[in-house]
Amino acid sequence: MAVLAYNEITAKKIINYNDEPYEVLSSWVFRKQKRKPVNQVKMRSLKTGSMAEATFHASDKAEEAEVETRPMTFIYHRGDEWIFCPVGKPGERIPVPSSAVGEAGRFLKGSEQVDTVWFDEQLIQVRVPVKAELKVVEAPPSTRGNTAQGGTKLVTLETGATVTTPLFIETGDVIRINTETGTYVERA
Repeated sequence: MAVLAYNEITAKKIINYNDEPYEVLSSWVFRKQKRKPVNQVKMRSLKTGSMAEATFHASDKAEEAEVETRPMTFIYHRGDEWIFCPVGKPGERIPVPSSAVGEAGRFLKGSEQVDTVWFDEQLIQVRVPVKAELKVVEAPPSTRGNTAQGGTKLVTLETGATVTTPLFIETGDVIRINTETGTYVERA
């Protein structure tokens, strides 16, 4: 296990905090008047999804969490349960709760390969690719009108998710979606 100094605790690092794995979302090293520097950190628990804030002083150290990344294949989802399997082993099905998949799961297609994060032999997070190419299955017809500020419409994708797109997107088009923000990027 690597030990991190207070200023090495930066965004995207996974640390042990209160005996749980936390992903650091943001960090800010600053000095208050004549005092020693501190690192103010915002982080999210990978087990529960709860947010936490902590302040690390110059004498503090944090332990980097021992997490393992494994490729998995998404099969399907039913209700609140998402079913994955190891790559090349469709018989070994692993149910995953919605909390581990997150909001980006609505952009997952069947048979898509994703990276999963494991801690103590337990799957705690599914990392969906940042950009996804999805087919539009339902789009209302474009209407004429005031488009000076840019017109938009709500379309349905092949995964069942709905996204706001420009008026020129039609049924059958393939578009790119940013899965972190859930927004339209461009036509593919």
